[in-house]
Amino acid sequence: MEMKRRAISPPFACYSVSMPTRSAIAAALRHLAPRLPAFEFAAVIDHAMDSPGLSVATPENAAWLSLVAYARHTLTDYDALLADGYDRDSARFFVADELKALLAEWGVRRKLTAEE
Repeated sequence: MEMKRRAISPPFACYSVSMPTRSAIAAALRHLAPRLPAFEFAAVIDHAMDSPGLSVATPENAAWLSLVAYARHTLTDYDALLADGYDRDSARFFVADELKALLAEWGVRRKLTAEE
């Protein structure tokens, strides 16, 4: 006697999780950082789209997290501090003022939290 297999759905299979679209992240980023230069704008969007961890984020969170990561890693001494042996929290502390100034220059009103 042949048994038929029945597919069992995960508990939340009825919810679809999809990556935010490039245009949705771009709109969120324009609102978040209205004076962000075009080159940085494109780089932040590319980072958000390429980051597997942001595939389930809202467009607003993807834009914010990508903006902060891009600025920290590209425009501050953060990576050099890590290479010199500083731990993550210490390196973040030393670049915090520079990062805040960059964000303010780009028109960002949102404040960094201790975890960011």
